[in-house]
Amino acid sequence: MDSSAPPAPKSILRGHKSQVHASVFLDHDTTRLLTGDADGFVVLWDLTILRPRAVWRAHESAILGIRGWGTDKIITHGRDHKLIVWKLSREDESNMSTALPLEEGVERPQPWILHLIEVNTMNFCAFASCPAVPTISGPSISSADEVLIAVPNTILSDAIDIWSLPRQQRIHTVQGSKDAGMTMALSLFHLSTTLTLIAAFENGYASVHRLINGEWTTTYRAQAHSQPILSIDIHPSLTFFLTSSADSVVGKHPIPETQQETIVQHLDPSHRVVEEVVDEDDNANHVPKTTWKEWEYPIQTVNTKHSGQQGLRIRSDGRIFATAGWDAAVRVYSCKTMKELAVLKWHQVGCYTVAMANVTPYANESSEKDGSSPSKNASGGVTALTSTSTSVKDRRIHQAKRTHWMAAGAKDGRISLWDIY
Repeated sequence: MDSSAPPAPKSILRGHKSQVHASVFLDHDTTRLLTGDADGFVVLWDLTILRPRAVWRAHESAILGIRGWGTDKIITHGRDHKLIVWKLSREDESNMSTALPLEEGVERPQPWILHLIEVNTMNFCAFASCPAVPTISGPSISSADEVLIAVPNTILSDAIDIWSLPRQQRIHTVQGSKDAGMTMALSLFHLSTTLTLIAAFENGYASVHRLINGEWTTTYRAQAHSQPILSIDIHPSLTFFLTSSADSVVGKHPIPETQQETIVQHLDPSHRVVEEVVDEDDNANHVPKTTWKEWEYPIQTVNTKHSGQQGLRIRSDGRIFATAGWDAAVRVYSCKTMKELAVLKWHQVGCYTVAMANVTPYANESSEKDGSSPSKNASGGVTALTSTSTSVKDRRIHQAKRTHWMAAGAKDGRISLWDIY
């Protein structure tokens, strides 16, 4: 194989009739990929056979967000102002249709609806979720009995509501950045056991809000973009997050746990450090005053010279991230240097979503227990299982579970599967 040849996808999943807006790998089983399209259809793909296991129309309008919850629930968020929790276990799949959305005139049963919340979807902003209490699995809700859901507020375009499921109660409303326009992207997680919300807005601002002593405190607020922010993702270390926008900039931002301390001193005007009104007694005695304010500056901004990158996702090992481009290219960057590493071009029309498989450090344990051993490709990725006692099916399942799959969905209704780095 020519090493200079451009990278090519491992597989192409065809079947959506309209553009693919959302995609995610199931946290508890990376052999399963969920995709949602502009007509409201959801497809659950089995990557061991590259075929659908369940297909249904979840919403009357476009899918904004989708995610697995536990081992038998799926959350979908549609532009029909509904957020729905569906019950779909492995056993339930046998009752589902596998007829893809391209096939017309097919009756497709829906899974059982466990919960339904009426929400605001005028913002085109997908929901964010995390466990109700901190867990060792971080933001993953694969083992959570109760989850928190963040969505734009029903009335205020720059405010965010946080709901509790399965209670179906709104427990917080967080005021976003003032005059920042509509909320465009959200992330919700626990940092040092404190509930933390990251919000991105129409005017290019991103902000960090933390629930400290029962009050929501803004610890960071900065404008790294001149156009609406389209996507955000947090690094597995929880030390920074990334943003991409309708402009060509990708931003790296801190996640401060507290506000920064500012010493305000009112001395002679020619030596004044910071201007701030204080009472006359303090000013007369030259008494420094301590104030607290949010951090204002991103860690780094990079002009990629490619406008319209969305669906930004960081890989589970924290080494790389990828964006889906309106120019039909999927771009891969280094999280450390922010440099572009690869341009993946297969789709001929704009890409909208990227999903990364969550491969854990314990990925090889099961193979070691049964005496089999994984082989590696040139880039270090696991590609095969060598054992005289394993079947072709077992090796296929092993590869699907241990590959750092990346999926990209596009306007053409197709999903490209990649295995790089």
